[in-house]
Amino acid sequence: MDAASLLTGLLVGALLATAVTLGVVALVTRTRPADDGLEPVHESLDHLHRLLAGIERDRATAHGELREQMGTVGQTSALLRQETAALVTALRTPHVRGRWGEVQLRRVVEVAGLLEHCDFVEQPSGTNDAGAGVRPDLVVTLSDGRQVVVDAKVPFTGYIEAVQAEDVGVRAERVAAHARQLRTHVDALSARRYPTAFRPAAPFTVLFVPSDGFLTTALEAEPGLLEYGFARDVVLATPSTLLALLRTVAHSWRQERLARDADQVLEVGRRLHARLTTLSGHLTRLGSALSSTLTRYNETVGSYESSVLVAARRFDDLGVAEAPVPTPEPVEATVRTLRPAELPRPTQLPAPAGAPGPPPVERDGTSG
Repeated sequence: MDAASLLTGLLVGALLATAVTLGVVALVTRTRPADDGLEPVHESLDHLHRLLAGIERDRATAHGELREQMGTVGQTSALLRQETAALVTALRTPHVRGRWGEVQLRRVVEVAGLLEHCDFVEQPSGTNDAGAGVRPDLVVTLSDGRQVVVDAKVPFTGYIEAVQAEDVGVRAERVAAHARQLRTHVDALSARRYPTAFRPAAPFTVLFVPSDGFLTTALEAEPGLLEYGFARDVVLATPSTLLALLRTVAHSWRQERLARDADQVLEVGRRLHARLTTLSGHLTRLGSALSSTLTRYNETVGSYESSVLVAARRFDDLGVAEAPVPTPEPVEATVRTLRPAELPRPTQLPAPAGAPGPPPVERDGTSG
């Protein structure tokens, strides 16, 4: 409306200036005889008059359109005011307020890429360690099978009243009431003991606040509200922090699982080392027994040749035996000694051209 008033003032000023100019020209023409030299002035004035008339028509058209648009804006504002009032009235109802929080929570987990019945379950039923039935709004299942319980039924009647309050004192009072309501809800969630009803679950319950403004306003009146919830195993989370919270919990559990697996690997390694030690002892004793057996066998063969076969060959000389007695051959073998394996040497960089190479490694005559 300020721009339209300015345009109207400019047009009225231009019309007054034109009228004054026409009056001066008419006065001059009455006092002086007609002169052909004033013809260009008349033409310019006529052109200016037509131009001003066109501007006036455009102004009237624009003013009409502006009035129509302002009427539309007024109707839209009135409709928006009615819808806002209806929404505020609906949000004062507990079940509508809870349903709105559930819808906001579902949108957040869907944006995070979670799938229903696979990554999260809505309103599952359970029984806590006190035997009472509980039903949270959402249970998120993480990659390692653990669960995080989320509740979205947050009271914010005090917040709505604080927003609508025009007096500063009344607003401060309503904000304090909003903080007290949120604190009371934290106590109620802590008493329900959701984690004991869904195992394995995180040792805390997530209190989902559907809007960042709800939590920020409550913290203005009670800055220690977050610590109050932590002390009672209740974590307050907004849409902007819930996803980060779930990912942080999943990462911490993943690290815990890796540490647990590392401990198991260490225990298995210790058992394997002990069994290898026992097996090495058995192999050492078996090698000693084999070496002793070969020695005893060769001694027996030598005694057999020198004592028994001499008499047996006389039967062959006399033609009594049908076939000669075979002569056993001594066994010439060496039992390989079990030695500890050598650790691999560190890899050396290639020597520059012309530099002497490493000295040759001397090897013994034993087989590998």
